[in-house]
Amino acid sequence: MAEITYRLDCAGVDWAAMKVALVADNFDNGRSPAQLEVSFRNSAVPVIAYAGERIIGTARALSDGICNAYVVDVWTDSAFRKRGVARTMLDLMLEKLPGQHVFLWTDDAEEFYTKIGFKVCNCVGLEKVVGQWLVNST
Repeated sequence: MAEITYRLDCAGVDWAAMKVALVADNFDNGRSPAQLEVSFRNSAVPVIAYAGERIIGTARALSDGICNAYVVDVWTDSAFRKRGVARTMLDLMLEKLPGQHVFLWTDDAEEFYTKIGFKVCNCVGLEKVVGQWLVNST
């Protein structure tokens, strides 16, 4: 099996391949390859995991650079789960966010995140889509 490596930048990413991998693993939220690229490039800390040349994991943090960050798009290809890929991506990401309150939302991985130090907060998450989902200038 190919060695797993991690990149904390967007250099050389095949965005179409990322889209194909997300669709194949049922983690696609509708973004086009171009929208994926903008999303990752506009992130404070993008992390992409590879097995050889194949994209097998993603995670990214949005941050104000001072005190608040939000983690999104944490995904590990099903064939590579339970091997420390997501944990490594998050560890690499968190190293780049010193002194910041890091928040994330999950609907199915609470146990995983609490095992790596995240705490369940007594808060309410709210959401609003402005206009139509994914219809913007990108």
